[in-house]
Amino acid sequence: MAIASINPATGEVVKTFEPLTGAEIEQKLQVAASGFRTHRRTSFADRASRMMRVAEILEKEKDECAHLMTLEMGKPLKAAVAEAVKCATGCRYYAENAQKFLADEVVETGAKRSFIRYLPIGPILAIMPWNFPFWQVFRFVAPALMAGNVGLLKHASNVPQCALKIEDIVRRAGFAEGVFQTLLIGSGPVDGILQDSRMAAATLTGSEQAGIQVGISAAKRIKKVVLELGGSDPFIVMPSADVEVAVASAVEARIQNNGQSCIAAKRFIVAEKIADEFERKFVKRMEELRIGDPFEESTQLGPLANAEAVTSLHSDVIRTVAAGARVLTGGHPLDRPGNFYAPTVLADIPKDSPAYKEELFGPVASIFRVRDVDQAIDVANDSRFGLGASAWTNDPAEAERFINELDAGMVFVNKMVASDARLPFGGVKYSGHGRELAVQGIREFVNIKTVWIQS
Repeated sequence: MAIASINPATGEVVKTFEPLTGAEIEQKLQVAASGFRTHRRTSFADRASRMMRVAEILEKEKDECAHLMTLEMGKPLKAAVAEAVKCATGCRYYAENAQKFLADEVVETGAKRSFIRYLPIGPILAIMPWNFPFWQVFRFVAPALMAGNVGLLKHASNVPQCALKIEDIVRRAGFAEGVFQTLLIGSGPVDGILQDSRMAAATLTGSEQAGIQVGISAAKRIKKVVLELGGSDPFIVMPSADVEVAVASAVEARIQNNGQSCIAAKRFIVAEKIADEFERKFVKRMEELRIGDPFEESTQLGPLANAEAVTSLHSDVIRTVAAGARVLTGGHPLDRPGNFYAPTVLADIPKDSPAYKEELFGPVASIFRVRDVDQAIDVANDSRFGLGASAWTNDPAEAERFINELDAGMVFVNKMVASDARLPFGGVKYSGHGRELAVQGIREFVNIKTVWIQS
């Protein structure tokens, strides 16, 4: 079955690619193994100069990279340009800090010398999603390559041109053959690749089910895996917050990337005292969003990535309403070409409905009213997910409780959740395990080696 670029704003098939054959996959694995033997011996200075060149190319070609992102998955062009620039920032961060992050750590033990050394482990399979087709990849590429590992990218099948462009950028930056390769394959060959003894580990960003499958596959071979999975992030607003500011951020947090982000706010948990005001202003702003061609600069909300996403999202909305929820606005696909869904706000969410239990991937927001901070924490934690959380309060005691008691890998106070190369990114519970970014991210795929020299 061919791998295709399909414009989600029009449904047009832009370009198709034949997936790699078994023999071609084997050749890629051979090249990766050979490339690792060479790359692991390079100095941090050599790797850093090439990673800096990656950043320069990304910035120089940001418009071209952005065009591919918007063409293949539909994010607004302005956001796609910002994504390319963010990738450059991440590459520079690791180029400048990797040697410090992985420097020997001396431990006083009574030996002549004893220390911890961080060493690369080998080829790593990166299974990446379509929603941030450049940033998700580069936040793996930068730390992995700077640590001395090599990467094989199995990207989402609807963004093949993005995948090939990333490989091209890394190659032109001067990294040797085999240091980073794109595999144009479907999900079928993944287990076989993980089973191969030349593969050292895997990282996956994607759905809960995909994470379970890859986690099981890696566990059978005793291989390290980092999983960044789904999220149903709470956005909590307490009476002391500036409601106007919170509403503006809430809309952005829900519709970022056309509502298709694991850290997009999805459950809006609002104190009863300000709920009427928040709900009224939030609905109004959602209804005022400019929907259209993601290549148009004025567009705020573009299409979902594919037709199946629209069908799945609408099914979740229909079932939630059937269970007793109210639709405050939207609640339906848009009658126009492409994969567009109306900005939607739901209220009175029943516990047994999809909007309460699942991650709704698209521009659908669920509003929950709570009495106080205790109930806000209870509702926020009543989810199998635990990725990010945003809490809006000007009460220091409330802020401390949210930081300490919310079941999440990341808590942002008076700010929407975002990724930043300087801070670890990841979740708890069914949102996965392990961390990307920061010093924690680069240390996920290294051999933490103890060294003892007696005399």
